[in-house]
Amino acid sequence: MLSNYGTTKHTFPTGNMNYIVFDSNRTSFLPFTHTRTVADIRCGILTMRERWEQYLQQQTGSLTERYLQPLYPSNEGNDNIFLNGAVAGNCTLAEAIGKLQAGQKLVHHDTVIAARTGLYTTLPELLEKLGALEAISFEGDITCLQHIWDIFSLTDKLIREDYLLLTHQRVSAPIPENVIVTGKENLFIEDGATINAGTIINASTGPVYIAKGAEILEGTMIRGPLALCSGAGLKMGAKIYGATTIGPGCKVGGEINNVVFFANSNKGHDGYLGNAVIGEWCNLGADTNCSNLKNNYDTVKIWDETQDKLVSTGMTFCGLLMGDHSKCGINTMFNTGTVVGVSANIYGGGFPEKFIPSFSWGGSDGMVTYEFNRAIDTANRMMQRRGKQLSPAEVTMYQHIFDNTAAQREQA
Repeated sequence: MLSNYGTTKHTFPTGNMNYIVFDSNRTSFLPFTHTRTVADIRCGILTMRERWEQYLQQQTGSLTERYLQPLYPSNEGNDNIFLNGAVAGNCTLAEAIGKLQAGQKLVHHDTVIAARTGLYTTLPELLEKLGALEAISFEGDITCLQHIWDIFSLTDKLIREDYLLLTHQRVSAPIPENVIVTGKENLFIEDGATINAGTIINASTGPVYIAKGAEILEGTMIRGPLALCSGAGLKMGAKIYGATTIGPGCKVGGEINNVVFFANSNKGHDGYLGNAVIGEWCNLGADTNCSNLKNNYDTVKIWDETQDKLVSTGMTFCGLLMGDHSKCGINTMFNTGTVVGVSANIYGGGFPEKFIPSFSWGGSDGMVTYEFNRAIDTANRMMQRRGKQLSPAEVTMYQHIFDNTAAQREQA
């Protein structure tokens, strides 16, 4: 069940075969992969890792950047199957992977889906050795994250697939009284979810999955596809358009259209957010509004941290992309295709720059460095409201990010 999934802890069953998810093309997903592996990106109802684990019926280790590795155990052995964290698992892929022999890799055109090989303890070592393995071609279609905007643009497809996976041979809890539903056959409510009177759900446009511990307050309007994950909440009068994922523990209100919230983030008040991705432990102040369409209807460009330049998304609609632990004050306005790094604090009138580096403090009148210890204190205060705090390993990770994004802040 979806409600049993966590985002940071992994334990491994005993056995001869080890499944290890490796990072593929990780710099294309910054700022989100500053703080997580590619496999721990949420797209659809599940993260990429959770989907692999559902289809393989086994938990997975990780092979990632050295500074992230302490947070994501590798689970290595002498006989391993390495899985591409950017590829969405499915039954057909799981079956093909199960047939791999030692020294073989499963490929789709230029994409390595999986490889069965020996022990590699660093990501560069594995990526270098993949080329020498015997290629087994996969002839079916695959869904693969290639760009950061794929996280919201592929959400429709993956919510639909995850819905079929998670509801197979299960019976939904009954629809509460005084809740209006169209397309009841596409609505699944886990036991322990709460839907208050006056809620309107249109599941004829796409499936709606409401997980254990989730709560929908009075007067909310939902148009599927929607995933409301465990412990998440929709505020009174919220207007939610699909395809949208509200990750575990998130609290969301206002008007939302095609947005992915990872986990434990808040947009509790009015304001518009569309075609966007919000990381973990973010907070959007009351009446924050985010443009997702240029006035001239041109394609949207966003800032690429690795290339240090604007790149075209090829898309007409692209809104806010905000990394973990970033916050903005009331009435903040974000321009089309704004990228916010990790642990930024944004406030003030006018539109801030379209790229806000990690650990920045300020707004349209200028940015300064968000002093590291203050940023960590703020993160812990927010997390303590939900009985959590940063571990020493996480603080070390954030120190690495702070140090390695200093040049970006100097240029901003």
